[in-house]
Amino acid sequence: MVTYSESGVDIDLEELTVSSLTSRLSDTLKYCDVITGAGHFAALVRMGDVAIAMSTDGVGSKILVAEMMNRYDTVGIDCIAMVVNDILCVGARPAALVDYLAVERPDPEVAGDIGKGLARGAEMARVAIIGGETASLPGIIRNLDLAATGIGFVDVDRIITGEDVSPGDTVIGLESSGIHSNGLSLARRVFFDELELSPEDEMPGSSSSVGDELLRPTRIYVEPIMELIESDVDVHGLAHITGGGFGNLKRLRKDVGYRLDSLPEPQQIFRVIHEAGVDIREMYRVFNMGVGFCAVVAPDDVDEALSILGDRAHPIGEVTDRGSEVELKACTGETIKL
Repeated sequence: MVTYSESGVDIDLEELTVSSLTSRLSDTLKYCDVITGAGHFAALVRMGDVAIAMSTDGVGSKILVAEMMNRYDTVGIDCIAMVVNDILCVGARPAALVDYLAVERPDPEVAGDIGKGLARGAEMARVAIIGGETASLPGIIRNLDLAATGIGFVDVDRIITGEDVSPGDTVIGLESSGIHSNGLSLARRVFFDELELSPEDEMPGSSSSVGDELLRPTRIYVEPIMELIESDVDVHGLAHITGGGFGNLKRLRKDVGYRLDSLPEPQQIFRVIHEAGVDIREMYRVFNMGVGFCAVVAPDDVDEALSILGDRAHPIGEVTDRGSEVELKACTGETIKL
């Protein structure tokens, strides 16, 4: 079996590392009025009747696929998406970002292509890119790394933290566009090492190339989720399904669980990775498996929520009273727990 840790990313060790870092920082929270606790998708700072939401993220090893294809015009969309989708999870409207581009050596042509993607992503998310930093770091960076920090705003009385999530609530899943920007280390290991394919080769069972599927931009959920937030629907929780898969739902409220028994069929890329030797539980622990974002609403609000979110949104399960447990029916028919 091929695992994420064998591909160079140990999720459990990452969690310990983050905990080790953040445990040293808790005393700094006294310097402002912080609303959200550690571990949420975005941090909230109270400024009177309004809260500022902040999040930071990067493109990750998807950059290595872009390098293999010498195509950098879409990774900027991924960078924007990873930040704004997290900001949405506290009910905030994303407003502005600053980007950070670290390079081994400056390349104006590559930078221009990255800029195209950033501009396109910002247009899709309706956010302003108000500044940033470009650093040349030979000896530290190989090729390049791309990340961003974003802010959003929400009225204090409209904040969504997940504390209202309750057993019996319905989980609505919004389809992903594909692999998005998580699990690329494992995907690259499967396609380029195990299956010995090149980025230009056709992906098994698809008319698209391996490279095109891996570079397919992350879906930006700002438009449908903001419409949902601003409607009469009582939204109890919002979750960006990124690294960690459906385990991200646990970040909303610790004393509830989730039963996901109506998940949509994942895209072909995930089936190929699984059939190449990745255990099905590992698949749902690492990848979004066709669902990139979740909204948790009361059962009475499901129909209205679906009418707002469109035909790429589906009821996928419900909230349970089993604290911190995600039980789901996999595409193979198996029931697994995360």
